[in-house]
Amino acid sequence: MQRMLAGELYRADDVEIQTAQAAAREWMVRYNAALSMTPAQRHALLAERLGAVGAGSEIRPPFHCDYGFNLRLGRGVFLNFNCVVLDVVEVEIGDGTQIGPAVQIYTADHPRDPDVRREGWEFGRPVRIGRNVWIGGGAIILPGVSIGDDALVGAGSVVTRDVPAGATVAGNPARAVRTAG
Repeated sequence: MQRMLAGELYRADDVEIQTAQAAAREWMVRYNAALSMTPAQRHALLAERLGAVGAGSEIRPPFHCDYGFNLRLGRGVFLNFNCVVLDVVEVEIGDGTQIGPAVQIYTADHPRDPDVRREGWEFGRPVRIGRNVWIGGGAIILPGVSIGDDALVGAGSVVTRDVPAGATVAGNPARAVRTAG
């Protein structure tokens, strides 16, 4: 588990990792059944599992993650229905960021060497999303990506590289459509 959290090679069949994933699955069953609860009640459930949940932040169920405790939300963050966060290492989402439905954020990565991959080794690279970012529905954010403050990511985009503050990116792979200034 410590190797995973440090972004080093680890094996997902580790007992401690399996136990943490089972706890996350149990929590997701409760959270994903909470659609009829008030935002305040759902916020309390998020605070049970996530690494940090700022005031006024909301995730609409269904929501899926690997662990939850590696996800940190600033104030007023919004994730719409059906988002997936593979949080084997830290995912940080800044204040006021809005994330559309079915967005996927991945920190989980795999070795490029097929022999190492065949042995079951994995690693993670953190994702950082700044303040006041808007990510359109169905976008995919790949491991190790940082998205700067005030950036826009078009719906359906696959973000493979860092996005500068204030930039607008779209497409697969996502490319600059407009930059700040």
